[in-house]
Amino acid sequence: QVQLVESGGSLVHPGGSLRLSCAASGSILSIYDLGWYRQAPGKRRELVATMPGGGSTYYADSVRGRFAISRDAANHTVYLQMNSLMPEDTAVYYCYADLRYYSGSSNYRGNDWGQGTQVTVSS
Repeated sequence: QVQLVESGGSLVHPGGSLRLSCAASGSILSIYDLGWYRQAPGKRRELVATMPGGGSTYYADSVRGRFAISRDAANHTVYLQMNSLMPEDTAVYYCYADLRYYSGSSNYRGNDWGQGTQVTVSS
């Protein structure tokens, strides 16, 4: 059993900031990739930022320079600092992990999603 739990979503005015957190728990052996996606109603889920293996980071063009992804490896926690928020950032933000986990005496490679946290940017 592996769970990803996001927190930090809120209502904020344009220009404001939020910091999202995602804590992974359970029988985790290793995490290969952590990232944040978002989905607005009626829209496809899109990648916001990710930290693939090797320590590199990727940002969608729409958030580059405003958002920053970081990670606390010891606690299996990933953060998304969001600055200069705009109404178009309004969405449910989901944490994603590509990981290896224990199940019984074996381990498996798979991915997991958090339940999502709502970010609303409105004047």
